[in-house]
Amino acid sequence: MPTPMTRRGAEKLRAELQRLKTVDRHAVIQAIAEARAQGDLSENAEYEAAKDRQGFIEGRIKEIEGKLSSAQVIDPAEINADGRVVFGATVELADENSGEEAVYQIVGDDEADLKLGMISVSSPIARALIGKEAGDVARVVAPGGVRSYEIVKVRYA
Repeated sequence: MPTPMTRRGAEKLRAELQRLKTVDRHAVIQAIAEARAQGDLSENAEYEAAKDRQGFIEGRIKEIEGKLSSAQVIDPAEINADGRVVFGATVELADENSGEEAVYQIVGDDEADLKLGMISVSSPIARALIGKEAGDVARVVAPGGVRSYEIVKVRYA
């Protein structure tokens, strides 16, 4: 099943994969070699730590390669959804109770970062927004109760 991802998200994963393969992998191999040179491996904490780090790096490489192989890369600038909220869209919202405004971009699970205004497509708020357009109201079930947001503007950038 394809995993939606923005172009920026795919580039970020590719950069991490490149770093893991070319920098981190070689550094941990060097650390293992240095720890082996110290002798008895049964009581060598540096060796154990380096082996654990190597396992983490190899696991992360496999994870990223899997994500990229199943990625459906979407460039928000190329979307034409007739003003509807879709994956990759940037949405300006106004909380109907407080009037507080917020701007969110709907992105893939790995790209989500609320501090940067990027919410996961699988989050409750994104699910409530998908398919709606400017002027619509989205109702989101939150831990504190139901919140209503008016969609002020939808952009694809």
